[in-house]
Amino acid sequence: MPVGSQVRMTRKTLLKREFLIRKVAHAKFAPQPFVVAVETTNDDKPHKIILRRVKAFSKAELRKLAGAALESGAAVVSDGLNCFAAVTEVGCRHTAIVTGSGAKAAKIPAFKGVDTALGNIKAAIVGTYRAVGKKHVPRYLAEFEYRFNRQDDLVDMIPRLAVVATATAPMLYRLLKLADFQP
Repeated sequence: MPVGSQVRMTRKTLLKREFLIRKVAHAKFAPQPFVVAVETTNDDKPHKIILRRVKAFSKAELRKLAGAALESGAAVVSDGLNCFAAVTEVGCRHTAIVTGSGAKAAKIPAFKGVDTALGNIKAAIVGTYRAVGKKHVPRYLAEFEYRFNRQDDLVDMIPRLAVVATATAPMLYRLLKLADFQP
């Protein structure tokens, strides 16, 4: 489901401290970079969200993500990281707002809705899962993306899930365990 006309994009990293409270360092709990694309309404409220883990914050990764997740011609506002310029290569307009970091960056009006949504999602991940390994990050982000994008239609969510569950073919357990399984 591509996001449309007005999109805010930023990048975040789920850090080790957000995955694991214990004082154990382990490679599977390494920082996980991901990109957030939020379609906003005319009054800058988040409407739809795309959450995708990326290998790195690079132009190649963002070009691939933008081609799959953004509608051509979308007006993208990003946080100024150089790799976001890659959205222009897939037909989107791009405006960069250099945000910096810290409390000053959190007060930029263009990203208020995005930052609120991100804060809620990161708090939900930390509050829901005791530990999140690297291979599970795409599934957890997809779960929160699904619920966020359907929050306006909660009444229809369970019947819709039932229809999808009954229409889905049986699958081997080893395939279910694959985090990024693409049939």
